[in-house]
Amino acid sequence: IYADKPWTEQEKNYAAMVTRIDSDMGALVDLLEEKGIADNTLIVFSGDNGSSFNPNTPIGRRFNQTMDGTLRGYKRGMYEGALRQASFAWWPGIVPSGRVTNEPWAFWDLLPTFAELGEAELPEGYQTDGHSLVDFLEGGSAPEREYFYWELHEGRSIQAIRWDDWKAVRPVQGGPVELYDLEADLGETNNLA
Repeated sequence: IYADKPWTEQEKNYAAMVTRIDSDMGALVDLLEEKGIADNTLIVFSGDNGSSFNPNTPIGRRFNQTMDGTLRGYKRGMYEGALRQASFAWWPGIVPSGRVTNEPWAFWDLLPTFAELGEAELPEGYQTDGHSLVDFLEGGSAPEREYFYWELHEGRSIQAIRWDDWKAVRPVQGGPVELYDLEADLGETNNLA
C-alpha cells in the first residue's frame, strides 16, 4: 500500500511492517473474541528499544520515534530515545481502558507478572530482577524499585542507571558520567554532573 509513496525502499518496508503488525494484532483480538476467551486474555505489546532510527536521517524524521525530537538518542544507546519505548496492555475488564501513564517498568518485569497470573512457582533459588506488574495492570502504580540499570557491550561498554527521576549515563567506555534530572529535562540536554 506504500508503493506509490515518494519514500525510500527502507521507509516503505518499515511502514509495511508496522501496518502488518497492526493488522495481525487486530486479527488476534478478533480471534480471541470469536473463541470467547478475550476477557481471560492479557496482551502486552512493546518494542524492545526506543527509536530504531537516528532522528537526523530521512527515515528517522519520517517515523518520528523521539517524541518530535524531545528524546535524545536511538537504538543501541543509553539516552531516553534509545531506552524509552511505548507499550500497551489489553485485558478487557482488568486493564483500565484509556489509561495512559509514564511510570517506568522493564521487560524483566514480565516473567514475575506472568508467573503470578499463571499461579506458577519460580524454581527454588531463582531470583528475578523483575517485579510483578499485576497491580499496575489493574490500575495501580508501577512497582517501586531502587533503580533501573542498563549496560551494552557491542564493541564498547556503555552504561546507564536511573533512580526516581535521576539518570546517570556513561555514553563512552571509560568516559565521564553524565547526570540528568528527567523530570525537568526529559531530553537529557542539561548535564548536571
